[in-house]
This record gives sequence, C-alpha cells and structure tokens, in this order.
Amino acid sequence: MPYWRVKLPSGVRSPFEVYVNGVRQELGTDYRVSEGELLFERELVRQKLGLRAWLLGFWGIGTYKRNDEVDIRYEVGGQPRVAQGLDIVPPA
Repeated sequence: MPYWRVKLPSGVRSPFEVYVNGVRQELGTDYRVSEGELLFERELVRQKLGLRAWLLGFWGIGTYKRNDEVDIRYEVGGQPRVAQGLDIVPPA
C-alpha cells in the first residue's frame, strides 16, 4: 500500500497530536507511526508555489489549488510546542 510520509521532528515523543489542515487526526484511523515517520494512506498534496501563483497572491488574487498542511502539537519539558507545515513525501 502506498503511504504519504511525514518525518517527525527531533524531540517529538509520544503523546503528541497530529493535525491536517487544522483538523485533528486519530492514530490508527487516519495515520500510523513507523520508524520516526507519520504514515498516511490518504493522499496528501503539498503545493509548490510557482512564480505566477506567487505574483497573483501578491496582488490579492487567490488560487484554489489544494495544499495540505501537517502540524504536530507536542511537549518538551512540560512546555507546549508546535511543528507547522511539515514536509510531505509522496509514495515512490
């Protein structure tokens, strides 16, 4: 089965919370963890912003391309941390 992978940042230890586009994901249902990576069966798309799209955005003209964002909320030494916009690696 192909998996979309997201590498866990260093320092992230269980328990942690995973969000895709601001929606909390459930371990076992939405993703699983293996060898320091989050594995998603559903397609995740990380849109690269080209020059044209950047210029349109600069002028206030939006684009409607899909751009999934994966965030992780965790704690280090009792202090809350958030890793935002983690890289998504599509299946090979």
